Amino acid sequence: MKKCVKQREICSSWLKKLWLMTRLCVLMVLLTLGSVSASVYSQNSKLTLKMKSSKLADVFNSIEEQTDFYFFYNRDQLNDQQIVSVDVENKKVEEVLDELFRGQDIAYKIDGRNILIEVKGTNLIRSAQQKTVSGKVTDSAGAPLPGVTVVVKGTTQGIITDFDGKYSLNNVPNDATLVFSFVGMKVQEIAVSGKSSINIKMEEETVGIEEVVAIGYGTMKKSDLTGSMVSVSSDKLNTFPIRSIEQALQGRAAGVQITSLNGEPGSEIKMRVRGSTSINAGNEPLFVVDGFAGANSPPAEDIQSVEILKDASATAIYGSRGANGVILITTKRGTAGELKIEASTSYSIQKISNLIDMLNAEQFAQFQNDYREATGSPTIPYPDPSALGVGTDWQDVIFRSGALQNYQVSVSGGTDKLKIYSSGKYYKQKGIIINSDFEAFNGRSNIDVNFSEKIKLGTQMQFSHFNKNGVLTQNLQSGGSGVISGALTFQPDLGIYDNEGNYTISTFGDVRNNPYAIASERTEQSVGNNFVGNAFIDYEIYKDLKFHSSFGVQLGSDRSGTYLSNAILLGSATNGKASMSGSRSLMLITENYLTYAKTIADIHKINIMAGYSYQSRSNEWFGATSQSFITDSFLFWNLGAGATPVSPQSALTEWLISSYYSRFNYNFKDRYLITLTGRYDGSSRFGANNKWGFFPSGAFAWNVKQEPFMQQIDKLSHLKIRTSYGVTGNTEIGAYSSMAKLGNAVFAIEGERVNAVVPSSVANASLSWESTEQSNIGLDIGFFKERVNFTADYYNKITSDLLYEVPLPKYSGYSTSLRNWGKVRNRGFEFSLNSIVTDKLLKWSTDFNISFNKNKILELPEGDVIWNALPGGIFATSTHIRTVGQPNGVFYGYVFDGVYQEGNDFSAEPDKSPGEIKYRDIKSRDADGNLTGVPDGTVNSDDRQIIGDPNPDFTFGFTNDFKFKNFELNIFLNGSVGNDMINFTRMELETMNGYNNTTTAYLDAWTPTNTDTDVPAVGYSYWEFSSRWVEDASFLRVKNISLGYSLPSSFLKKLNLSKWKIYISGQDLITLTKYSGYDPEVSWNDSNSNTGSDYGSYPHVKSYTIGMNIEF
Repeated sequence: MKKCVKQREICSSWLKKLWLMTRLCVLMVLLTLGSVSASVYSQNSKLTLKMKSSKLADVFNSIEEQTDFYFFYNRDQLNDQQIVSVDVENKKVEEVLDELFRGQDIAYKIDGRNILIEVKGTNLIRSAQQKTVSGKVTDSAGAPLPGVTVVVKGTTQGIITDFDGKYSLNNVPNDATLVFSFVGMKVQEIAVSGKSSINIKMEEETVGIEEVVAIGYGTMKKSDLTGSMVSVSSDKLNTFPIRSIEQALQGRAAGVQITSLNGEPGSEIKMRVRGSTSINAGNEPLFVVDGFAGANSPPAEDIQSVEILKDASATAIYGSRGANGVILITTKRGTAGELKIEASTSYSIQKISNLIDMLNAEQFAQFQNDYREATGSPTIPYPDPSALGVGTDWQDVIFRSGALQNYQVSVSGGTDKLKIYSSGKYYKQKGIIINSDFEAFNGRSNIDVNFSEKIKLGTQMQFSHFNKNGVLTQNLQSGGSGVISGALTFQPDLGIYDNEGNYTISTFGDVRNNPYAIASERTEQSVGNNFVGNAFIDYEIYKDLKFHSSFGVQLGSDRSGTYLSNAILLGSATNGKASMSGSRSLMLITENYLTYAKTIADIHKINIMAGYSYQSRSNEWFGATSQSFITDSFLFWNLGAGATPVSPQSALTEWLISSYYSRFNYNFKDRYLITLTGRYDGSSRFGANNKWGFFPSGAFAWNVKQEPFMQQIDKLSHLKIRTSYGVTGNTEIGAYSSMAKLGNAVFAIEGERVNAVVPSSVANASLSWESTEQSNIGLDIGFFKERVNFTADYYNKITSDLLYEVPLPKYSGYSTSLRNWGKVRNRGFEFSLNSIVTDKLLKWSTDFNISFNKNKILELPEGDVIWNALPGGIFATSTHIRTVGQPNGVFYGYVFDGVYQEGNDFSAEPDKSPGEIKYRDIKSRDADGNLTGVPDGTVNSDDRQIIGDPNPDFTFGFTNDFKFKNFELNIFLNGSVGNDMINFTRMELETMNGYNNTTTAYLDAWTPTNTDTDVPAVGYSYWEFSSRWVEDASFLRVKNISLGYSLPSSFLKKLNLSKWKIYISGQDLITLTKYSGYDPEVSWNDSNSNTGSDYGSYPHVKSYTIGMNIEF
């Protein structure tokens, strides 16, 4: 049977599993079928049944298989297991039932497409009509919709639809109204009017322009928006196991670039909305969680929707913090109805995607011999390389199979008066590098109380905890060689331990420990706790005027400890070195605003919002280091055990921001839309002369489709043209950057240590926020009743008053002063296309987005060029440059022109020999010292030029969802095109100088007998920065492929479950790229000055996942 529906124990046969429908990503004609009334269907539908000695339940099921009828009956009164026989051909359903029940005390009644069965004398049909309402709830495609809340309006009486979308409510008054609600669907209210059967087709809010979205201090229908924003629903955020919401948003929204700095468990995520607006200040967007600006983000499983505000019309309501975009997160809340429990679990096996081809022990020995011979050394270190064999594969030593466990459970439900949503999540990741792992726990509770018709109270609370064990993976961070770099450079002819049981130490080049020793003897642990609490009250002063007030608090604490043991060189140099640091933070916020909404004569709609906000944050920090430990046993837990304490440090920072804001929306006949926004911010971060600033915006939209002359174009669902202009700011600088600050210093006077206080920075009373002016033109268009939707935007963002360290004269006593000076532009196009088209067998949905952004520095202090290099002085010259007319942080160096050959002209580089690197002669200088762009026959520093750009030309994401019967298939691709990467890892390996191991490129190095190559000869050092080390890091990644199966309702009912989905999936299984490193999607750090750099970065992994979702 297809379905069991309760009326006491009223059960039906199983509902047919309707074939789910398809969507198409490009324009497609909507399939339409003429509707047939229930009475005509009943008269004309015919079927053939030949069933002998079968159960009555099986006969009902066969009828449902051939028709669109559904059976309802009381199992206590009707024995559906009795054996019957039926033999009919091409008969109407009434004729079949008459023959089936002939001679029995069974009656039936056809009500629409529902067939009510009763045993004569029980008056089931009459009681169902009078006391019970039953039916089926489907989605817009006709598929059963489980979990829909059905409530008798004005009461707490309700039920939730089962797996097949059926429900049955007892004791429903004839004049009652049923309210049908479901997450992501429009709420529907249906009058009973004495009906016993009510079937409902729910409409998806996320498909059409009537979707209600968060806009900052309120909500609005998507059709009424004038600004540029993207909404991402919860079903898009949980397609695979993730740690942070940023990971879930990657590739989901046009204009949003999200990059994982590396694949280390618990690593940071870099997020940019419409490019980087600043050179020295922050570029991260502002996160607002349930109205709490700056609060920690919740797990994706707790999120109902995410709105990404992009243009000034949308972000100006957040004023001085809106320049980098705003991410509005709305968490899930309880709904009235029966208690619902949802649980999900998954387990993933993770592996490194690819390895770098390195020399084995025999090849390494030959390489070292060749190097000694090329440099004229009289000593050959390896008389018989072949005797060494393969040796130690250090990549195999440090890499392992990782694992990821993800568990989440939530409970929701309530009444019209009280609704709750509570959840807990546990996440644990075992890294692919030994001794690296990450563990986190999150708990959430959302409560809503309808105190009266006018007053609503609510709270949101979240607690999170993490524990991270890390390893030093990247070179030059926290001192010394990283584990990954060590695995590539360390000589393969040595093992982990020497003959005396000590860790091996390199015998060539830099003296270093092997990578296993670094991973094992350098302890690094971080622990953090965070609590966010927010309470609010909504009060309806009168019909059109509402007041909202909220107060929130966020408490955070974290602690990090590091210990370098005596067993490795970094530790033995100081007899063991321990350090510990910690911080504690407190953030307070209150938001208070009035909203007036009025419709006049059904043609004028006015919405006015005005409010006040106050937010403060304080952060305490301490740090201490100690050296010379007798034993390694204490790690970092007893700094006093070290004989040599290092000066401790501590700090306190505080800031606050006070704001007044307002927004005015006017809608005329749903055709012409106007939005005016203003925010007046006062921030403690800035100079005394610029504490306050005003940030306005204006927008206009024309709903062309609402014009009378457009009404005849049926295939066009909506057409809207948008334009906006506004100003926002960026306050992401130090809390005391505008003030004169004092620092400590230590001097030695006559051999004694003397502490002193010295000025460390000069005050700037005029220091102000960076200001971003943004204009936007957009187009929204939909076809075939919102089955196909297309959005396009063009934007132009100009950020002025950049915060810039301006050099000062030496006599001032200071080196630089932070001032507002400079200008950057970001402009580009964004396109998104989504579709929903269906048939009776397959449902296919698509989402595609692509973004083009061009960054350009328009102004810097006169004649100034900002040079940046990777810390550590790997190259003698800078690697990055910031200069007017170019994007931020482009690469600057020599153009690699291959390898010198016998007979070449060596006059440009007379010190070079055949087999050495050749750089291109590009420029010369005239008599006045100006570069001419004409070769002068000499290669020198003037011949350096821009050789790469870390900023992509465009990024994109493409999602396909297929549903077939109980199966679901998701394919998600994302990519980046045009971004370059400096491969410092490869540079260190392929300098051919004999300091360390090298890649198999050595096997193709230049020799007098192997001249057709661009790999230079062994024996020279090539440390100049050139295009040889710049690679195309464009990529196309299969981000996720998942296949899920939902168990049939016949099985679920035995377990009292409404849903049980099992799935397998793979993440990052395929990456198409030309980049030769581990991963094209990494960055050495998050600095604005060193973007696009890879130096032993922890690579991303490919994952194989199995999981399940259960709903009680």
